[in-house]
Amino acid sequence: MTHPPRRLSANQLIGANFSFQHYPFREVARVMRGFGVTEIELWGIAPHLDLHHAGPARIAEVKQVLADHGLTVRCFTPEQVLYPINIASGDDAYRQASIDLFRRAGNIAAELGARHLFLTPGRGFENEPAERARDRSAEALGLIAAHAANLGLRCLLEPLQRRESNIAHSAADLRRLLDRVGAKTMDVVLDTVAMACAGDRVAEYVGLFGDRLAHVHVVDGTPAGHLVWGDGNLPLAGYLTELAEAGYRGALSFEPFGDGSYALDPVTAWSRNMQAIAPHLEPRKVSA
Repeated sequence: MTHPPRRLSANQLIGANFSFQHYPFREVARVMRGFGVTEIELWGIAPHLDLHHAGPARIAEVKQVLADHGLTVRCFTPEQVLYPINIASGDDAYRQASIDLFRRAGNIAAELGARHLFLTPGRGFENEPAERARDRSAEALGLIAAHAANLGLRCLLEPLQRRESNIAHSAADLRRLLDRVGAKTMDVVLDTVAMACAGDRVAEYVGLFGDRLAHVHVVDGTPAGHLVWGDGNLPLAGYLTELAEAGYRGALSFEPFGDGSYALDPVTAWSRNMQAIAPHLEPRKVSA
């Protein structure tokens, strides 16, 4: 007798402000609550909450908006793939300033009551051995993770595509970097596009990281891109089934911003994602 495939829970699905950068944060919170989520991944960008301008008044405003809509922050994800933020930079001044900014990001995440601070490896100069950049990245990640741990936060580490970084692209790269950092409070992100571009499989992430696989970005691609489910050709339903069969209990979030039209109509983009994933999740359980 065959059994139906296991499914993840809708309770694992959280919201985010990806694609909403041209909308006020209060509108983001209203839309996300309307989708039935109670937690969000907060992308740290202007005008919502960026590292360069997030003073006490702005942080207090974001906290109030979250409270008004019954939302909590699962992880704080500062924008970090573009300069001037780069924790592995070969320029000492930029690198130190970036580390300082991420210490500040940890302070903000703790103030918001987040569980995780979201990190990426940074990138080195293309005309130097990649090993030098990996050393700088590992040292910086260790410093940031230690600061976050003192605040009661865990960190998340996500690999990047080659065009974004020359440090860690695959699950194996990420495992080596994680071991080099040596922080027991650092967990791992599986991004379906990054995984596909690296030629990896869900089983490799599960086997290499076990319970430290704590967050999944469910994004479509060709294989690259940050597309809405159905705008690419990745087997997202299959990935979710594999995660469910492996007993994955972490968060799921969407990250649609590869197509400029998403930012013009983010509600439609998110509605399409929510409709596409719904058949693959067990219904949300509401606490009594």
